[in-house]
Amino acid sequence: MNTSLNNAIDSLQAPEADRMRPVRVWLYVLAFAIVLMVAVGGITRLTDSGLSITSWKPISGMLPPLSRADWMVEFEAYQQIPEFQLQNNWMDLEAFKSIFWWEWGHRFLGRIIGLMFAIPFVVFLVQKRLNWRLAPSLALLFVLGGFQGFLGWWMVSSGLTERVDVSQYRLAAHLGAASLLLAAIIWVARRLRPERRGNLVIGNVIALQFLALLVFLQIILGAFVAGLDAGYGFNTWPLMEGRWIPEGLATLEPMWRNLFENLLTVQFTHRLLAYIILLYVVIWLGIGWLQQGFLELDNWLKIIALLVVGQVVLGILTLVYIVPIPLAIGHQTLAFMLFASIFAALADQRG
Repeated sequence: MNTSLNNAIDSLQAPEADRMRPVRVWLYVLAFAIVLMVAVGGITRLTDSGLSITSWKPISGMLPPLSRADWMVEFEAYQQIPEFQLQNNWMDLEAFKSIFWWEWGHRFLGRIIGLMFAIPFVVFLVQKRLNWRLAPSLALLFVLGGFQGFLGWWMVSSGLTERVDVSQYRLAAHLGAASLLLAAIIWVARRLRPERRGNLVIGNVIALQFLALLVFLQIILGAFVAGLDAGYGFNTWPLMEGRWIPEGLATLEPMWRNLFENLLTVQFTHRLLAYIILLYVVIWLGIGWLQQGFLELDNWLKIIALLVVGQVVLGILTLVYIVPIPLAIGHQTLAFMLFASIFAALADQRG
């Protein structure tokens, strides 16, 4: 986070820091709503509902179809895209409604989150709970949230003409931006706490920053797995195709395409990075345990370690059971909770 935002936050710590409690609650509610949005987006993806609405109407789109004629307009628009013509041409209106509602709900929730940000923001400005340096930074978060809506439509538009699904590259951009927005909100909320933070430990900060980078990369890789439906193949663990390192990891040219377009390579890389993250956290936890004892370890380190283990277990179960929706959504949601926890731990450091 930038220095001006740090100074703005620090200037609110005392003696009127308690006035910031409604602001912190507001930010935590927004963070929860973003995690919920990610979960609904995951369900939308897994139910192949994301292309059911073929236009972007930021205002009028808040209302769903209210008559049979309205439904037929939406259904006929859907019938014009490749997904219907090549994959779902068996659908009648009732079947179409079942996918429409997920996509509409996802977009509607995004609009609600925008209102949840804008209205309290104005109220807090009027109440002078936000100073002149903090307010622009929070307004920037609102702009980033709006940009998420644009990224979502940019992603959807990639599947309306020549594909039967969205671009995995655009899906990764959409999910990655959502994770950064969540992390920023959590960071600001934690920095607004009036409690005295602990002493800055440079080693912990560096370790947390590196872990944040690894987890962010893993979220991006997970988006490529989802975008390519790579989780529906190679459903054995710990081996892939009967091998620790499967054959066929570099079949595409140029070679870099394998990291983003080869289903085998994308899933293998996702698995490999999960092992690296787990090993990293276990070593960090072990070193801290030997030096301080388990009870003296930072609580955030314990929480992060638990989340990492849970995430690995959920990932394995999601794979071997061939991507059941509850497990897949739990896996995706827990990744965001882990990422947010790392930034909460970073925010709690002095400095």
